[in-house]
Amino acid sequence: MKRLLLIDGSAYLFRAYHAMKAQGREFTAPDGFPTAALHVVLSMLKAHLKEQPDYLAFVVDASGPTFRDALDPQYKAHRPPMPDDLRAQVEPMMEIVQALGFPILRVPGVEADDVIGTLALRAAEAGMTVTISTGDKDFAQLVRPGVALVNTMTGSRMADDEAVMAKFGVRADQIVDLLALMGDSVDNIPGVEKCGPKTAAKWLGEYGNLDSVIVNADGFKGKLGENLRAALHRLPLNKQLTTIKTDVELDVGPADLALRERHVEDLRRLYARYGFNQALKELGGDPAGEAAAEAAADRAGLRSTAAGYARAATGSADEAPDPALSAKGDYDTVTTRAQLDAWVSKLDAADEFAFDTETDALDAMQANLVGLSFSTEPGNGCYIPVGHTYPGAPAQLPMAETLDALRPLLESAKHRKLGQHGKYDLHVLRRHGVDVAGYADDTMLESFIWNSSATRHDMDSLAKRYLGYDTIKFEDVAGKGAKQISFAEVAIDDAARYAAEDADITLRLHRVLSAKLATEPSLEKVYREIEVPLVPVLARMEANGILIDADELRRQSADLSRRMLAAQQKATELAGRTFNLDSPKQLQALLFDELKLPALVKTPTGQPSTNEEALEAIADQHELPRIILEYRGLAKLRSTYTDKLSEMVNPDTGRVHTSYHQAGAATGRLSSNDPNLQNIPIRTEDGRRIRKAFIAPPGRKLVACDYSQIELRIMAHLSEDAGLLRAFAAGADIHRATAAEVFGKPLDEVSGNERRAAKAINFGLMYGMSAFGLAKQLDIGRGEAQDYIALYFNRYPDVRDFMERTRKEAHERGYVETVFGRRLYLDNINARNQGLRAGAERAAINAPMQGTAADIIKRAMIAIDGWIADHADQAKMLLQVHDELVFECDADFVDTLIPEVKARMAAAAELRVPLVIDAGVGDNWDEAH
Repeated sequence: MKRLLLIDGSAYLFRAYHAMKAQGREFTAPDGFPTAALHVVLSMLKAHLKEQPDYLAFVVDASGPTFRDALDPQYKAHRPPMPDDLRAQVEPMMEIVQALGFPILRVPGVEADDVIGTLALRAAEAGMTVTISTGDKDFAQLVRPGVALVNTMTGSRMADDEAVMAKFGVRADQIVDLLALMGDSVDNIPGVEKCGPKTAAKWLGEYGNLDSVIVNADGFKGKLGENLRAALHRLPLNKQLTTIKTDVELDVGPADLALRERHVEDLRRLYARYGFNQALKELGGDPAGEAAAEAAADRAGLRSTAAGYARAATGSADEAPDPALSAKGDYDTVTTRAQLDAWVSKLDAADEFAFDTETDALDAMQANLVGLSFSTEPGNGCYIPVGHTYPGAPAQLPMAETLDALRPLLESAKHRKLGQHGKYDLHVLRRHGVDVAGYADDTMLESFIWNSSATRHDMDSLAKRYLGYDTIKFEDVAGKGAKQISFAEVAIDDAARYAAEDADITLRLHRVLSAKLATEPSLEKVYREIEVPLVPVLARMEANGILIDADELRRQSADLSRRMLAAQQKATELAGRTFNLDSPKQLQALLFDELKLPALVKTPTGQPSTNEEALEAIADQHELPRIILEYRGLAKLRSTYTDKLSEMVNPDTGRVHTSYHQAGAATGRLSSNDPNLQNIPIRTEDGRRIRKAFIAPPGRKLVACDYSQIELRIMAHLSEDAGLLRAFAAGADIHRATAAEVFGKPLDEVSGNERRAAKAINFGLMYGMSAFGLAKQLDIGRGEAQDYIALYFNRYPDVRDFMERTRKEAHERGYVETVFGRRLYLDNINARNQGLRAGAERAAINAPMQGTAADIIKRAMIAIDGWIADHADQAKMLLQVHDELVFECDADFVDTLIPEVKARMAAAAELRVPLVIDAGVGDNWDEAH
């Protein structure tokens, strides 16, 4: 039987480095270059070669974001940057691995785990024996017959469920659910608070899987039960993030991974360079002679030195940090009135200044101010503590006195302020009686507009990338985990270094990023005219919040519970016996063993699946799968929305305050959380009912204004297709008009099915739908679907030309642009992997339309906010969801509000087709929508 060895390369280098650090062992090359991690990895590789596997691969993470970053922008957001002495060893490691003859795999868009998972399953299915060399617990989910894990650094091995159970207390197929419940602080995946591996294993032993734990969460007692219910909204995403993909499109298969011939001369050179004398002897080389040759080559500039690797650690050559911007700062702690007055004078005299607030909580709508920090020039800053409460804290200036002294500056529009994610600070100061004006720059947004996918946009990541600067982390001053303290309890000296550095680094980053944006006028215009003006607009909307009808939510929860019970009873009747709808094992036995339904979808272990896809696939063969799907849908609505929303009401305002994120989606679309308004379902009656719980107070109304078919209109504008332009100009039903064109019929003869097909094509093309996808959506043959698409392009040839032109430009430039100049980079547009490349091409076509739609509604929000400021007592803007804006206003102001809002929404862009806005009014959001 052939054997495949898959080595988790990135993890081994990282673990080797930290293991050597923990032991206090330092190894260096003759010139001082760090080699401790290299020594461990080389020993591990040599051990694996002695095993003589038939096939093997060294798998490492590719640079750039992965699909998990798209699922959750906070994924791994808090992971500290790689230490310079470790980063320096990455490239030498890759050179050694390549010279040893190991095939190296790096696949953009996914992690090394996903590549290993895909190859492992393919090899096992082909009858190979697979060993995964790793120390990462996540890989336990892959253990099955033929697939084993080995930790070369510890010698441990897991080859079956019994071994997995002994280590984790659950089977291999439950590992993902275990990880979802526990969370992962290293990857910034928040799990159920206080739920460790033993608790998670206990729950899974009792309920079988995560879905069943979620559905039965109401029955969990005590504080852990409360913690579980508080985390329910997060758990499905956790499961997605921790599930290793096993269907990655790869250019190679297991049988392509034979060991290649060693490059002996390269090995000799590398071993000499890094001081691996024993390995060099095994090759028959002369350590002294090789080292001398190496030194000569370095002196001649023929090879990178340790200093060169250190430079590479901070970014690409065009991002080499200015030494003046990467030095440590000198900061003041302001505790007297004289110091405060001196800093007020300094701020008043400055052209611009950075500011930041420190608080005792993350929720800006409830956080208390602990201190403020300012900076007027790089390396310069101060911290003004006003709310440190620990025993023995030094005397601090009174908060009211401090804010009164700073208010004229902070509320002055002529004094330019800048921040990092400053919307939070605007909220905090507003709640403490200061309405900040003159907010002119935000480094998070500068980075996001410069390149939305180049890096994370938090301060620590930006400081490392653009300044080569390692910032003080919150955990450094407040601790971590259960022992973490509030910032109000942090010693003032420690707090001052941390907080003043934040303001200082913000100013330094602005100097770098603003200079970059100045080189690209179109990007700078998007930043100046759209993103920065939107910050205070969103802050006001978030502060406004929206009323929730708790009684309505309780009624809906009760109704959902009754219908869940009815579904359970119906399922029992259909099955002819009682069973647990939340138990995959019982469902498996009932559906596939007793009812003999076909198992069309399998789990990774080869068992019949009972997930949504599997049940949909057999729902036309028996009524029971449809009833189970109905039950699950009702349970999700109850746990995610009707039971949850009431818990999100702010006790001070009596309203729900969502939080909007500008630097999330690469297209520029806003996202929201707590609650996530973008995901409230509206395609089903039950989903739409949830909007009934968002209400207007007595004497007022909710008004919803929604762009009609905006992305289709943008496609017509960009493609300049005469047929589409004509249909929109005439105000026709675009889908009926498209059907008339495609099927060659008068408008009044178009059937309902033909209009439905045209609608599917109109929207599908924007998202790269294939003939296969269209056939599935319309329940027609693939050939017929292909004919529909061919007819469409025949009638709208400029749409096809636009799509081809966009693909070509994306391949040439590496990015596409919106109408307003927002740039959307496509990292995989020229990838060798066909799947990644095709995905990037689909994004290239859709991104200009989706991004332009995002820009348009942002421009409209800015214009409306300027007008509505003069009518603040009569109306306010509350929500933005997709292409819709929601307002609250006096009942007698509705007729004034709607035409003013519609006019500004229509004027937000000059397209070749008119922008049409639909408006509705009601006592709740559902009525207004």
